[in-house]
Amino acid sequence: MERYFQAFILGLVQGATEYIPVSSKTHLIIVPWFLGWPEPTFAFNVLVQWGTLVGVFIFFWQDIWDIVSEVVNGILERDLVGTFDAKLGWMIVVATIPAGVIGLLFEEPFKYLYQSPPLAGGLLLVTAIMLVVAESYSSHDRDIESIDWLDAVIIGFWQALAILPGVSRSGSTISGAVTRDISRTAAARFSFLMSIPALLGAGLVALKDLVQEGNFWVELPFITVGFIAAAFSGYLCIRWLLRYLQTNRLYVFSIYCVIVSMLSITKWLLF
Repeated sequence: MERYFQAFILGLVQGATEYIPVSSKTHLIIVPWFLGWPEPTFAFNVLVQWGTLVGVFIFFWQDIWDIVSEVVNGILERDLVGTFDAKLGWMIVVATIPAGVIGLLFEEPFKYLYQSPPLAGGLLLVTAIMLVVAESYSSHDRDIESIDWLDAVIIGFWQALAILPGVSRSGSTISGAVTRDISRTAAARFSFLMSIPALLGAGLVALKDLVQEGNFWVELPFITVGFIAAAFSGYLCIRWLLRYLQTNRLYVFSIYCVIVSMLSITKWLLF
């Protein structure tokens, strides 16, 4: 039962921190480290992220339906970007490419980096800096319909930074969008939609590795518990964050990242 409890707590943590820009990857590494729990498997950490996608699909089901249907219609009618939704769908694909290519090329070295909780905690400072810079040098006057191809490419490379432990995926993509003068809420919506191909792709790679290792059925019950918990907390956090960003800035998340990073470094040095 202890492992199920740990999987449940880690699932809640994953869902709560995937879309709030504080790095869910880092929290799945340092929470067990702080609590003295066994380190979760790489496959568990990645596949539990799929639970947070449930929240995205529920909250953005109309947007997703419009985007997918318009992309399909555009292909059938040989007019790929005839509508904004179709264009948005292809821009999400373009924005996903940099992280996908880098992740596939350097999968093994990045797995090694994820084995170091102090490193993951320390690199939260990168997320903190990104959020401060983005918030400080943006006019926030562009809506989601103003996003163009150059924006998509730039935000895609910002997302590639999140392959590193400690660097938040939502934090990097929101920061990348905000530096392009896109409003916080529009940046968050684009970031959440970008998470769909990014998390699906990472999960498929992890699923393949889990099957090849031969312990899929052993890990499945714990992954399922974490998945359900992540879906629940992820949906709630999406709703909360979009409302929060309408009238508030990103600095509070930067402060949180600095505090957690300092706690991680202190634990590493003293204990």
